[in-house]
Amino acid sequence: MCIFVRPTMKPKKGTTVNLIKSIVFAVTIVFVLPSAVVAQIQTKSLILASKEQWTSSAPETSYTALRDEVSNLRAQVENLTENFLETKTTVDGLKKIKLSGLIQTQFQAAESAGQVSFAGGNFAPNVHQRFSVRRGRMKVTYDNDLTQYVLQIDVTQGGVGIKDAYAQMTEPWLRTLTLTAGIFNRPFGFEIEYSSGNRESPERSRIYQTLFPGERDLGVKLSVTPQTAGLDFLRLDAGIFNGTGPTANDFDSRKDFIGRLSAQFPLQQIGLEIDLGGSVYLGGVRQATKYVYTSGLLPSGVKGFGVDSSATNIGASARRSYVGVDAQMYYDIPLIGGMTLRGEYLTGSQPGTATSSASPTSQPTADAYIRGFRGWYVYYVQNVGLDHQFVVKYDVYDPNTRASGTNIGASGANFTTADVSFATLGFGWLYHWDANVKLSAYYEVVRNENVHPLAAGTLSPFVRDLKDNVLTLRIQYRY
Repeated sequence: MCIFVRPTMKPKKGTTVNLIKSIVFAVTIVFVLPSAVVAQIQTKSLILASKEQWTSSAPETSYTALRDEVSNLRAQVENLTENFLETKTTVDGLKKIKLSGLIQTQFQAAESAGQVSFAGGNFAPNVHQRFSVRRGRMKVTYDNDLTQYVLQIDVTQGGVGIKDAYAQMTEPWLRTLTLTAGIFNRPFGFEIEYSSGNRESPERSRIYQTLFPGERDLGVKLSVTPQTAGLDFLRLDAGIFNGTGPTANDFDSRKDFIGRLSAQFPLQQIGLEIDLGGSVYLGGVRQATKYVYTSGLLPSGVKGFGVDSSATNIGASARRSYVGVDAQMYYDIPLIGGMTLRGEYLTGSQPGTATSSASPTSQPTADAYIRGFRGWYVYYVQNVGLDHQFVVKYDVYDPNTRASGTNIGASGANFTTADVSFATLGFGWLYHWDANVKLSAYYEVVRNENVHPLAAGTLSPFVRDLKDNVLTLRIQYRY
């Protein structure tokens, strides 16, 4: 069977395209153009109406309202600017105020009730265990770059007392000279100015507590801290003070001089630093009577106190002079932690009474006893990691270098308990709970020299070692 297929007719070129154009044009004329014309007419009508409304009301209403609104906004901006400047001034002032402080709460156990102690004060009669707030410090510092105002109080169960109250000024040209006036730490040695919040032992050494009770004094000090290379490792502090301590009024017109020269030698490349210092104290204490006792060799051949009873001694000055040297070494032991080794040695002449070698804080009324003394201490502190510290400390105080052992209490020697020397071995552990809290446990073994076996009266207990060891458990919060 033969199938025949009609061939499809091919249109002429351009016929289809022209047909489509004709259809689109017709649709546009019939449907789109009328709608566009209507929309354009409505838009022009709205524009003319709006223009007419604006032209008729702007002078009376819209312009005035706009001007008032702009004025109000300008006033508000000016008020905000003024308030911002006032707030900025206030904030800048507040940024200069720095608050800091600490609380040290502790429990102590002593070997015997009512014992004399340099571990935070004597124990009350019939008391050998006690809780106490050893220190409750609050310090306010207003730091205005070249000037400072500092006020610090101490709040304990015994009351409220002043620790620091001074003003400080630094010259603006070289920033090398600083003047401090008021109540502040005496610039002698290292341990006085080493903060109680940082110190590894609960208390300062016996010799410092005896010679510098309260650590601070009333006076004025000039500090020289060179800023130029080659001299910036040096520091000089020198001042004039009442000599009566931080809270006592001066009882004579004499003033005491205290000075300290220190140097720092950092060797950072090997993790080592060595600091050295030398101090001097030159002063005196007004004598209330004509009797002045000085220890030495008596005509009888026995060591004891001889007396000078010249009438001119009344109102004269009993010499008070000390010299001291101190050194600190810091070294970072790999894999263990930082190590600190520090020590001081002091010697000099100290006026006191028959029963005490402590520096007076009020006008003495008894006869003057002049003693040559010496004392020293050494610390070893080892950090283990970032949280633990272990400390060993040994300190010695000999209040009278011309009295020793069996000379004290011997017949005709007239030495007293104030001439007995002491040595204290302390060791402890400190744990830094966090950035604010530090826990510590510290035990002190106190040894006194043994006096003459036939000593009587108040000296008789010193024939053997006193039971005066102390355990201190402390929590410190510092901010």
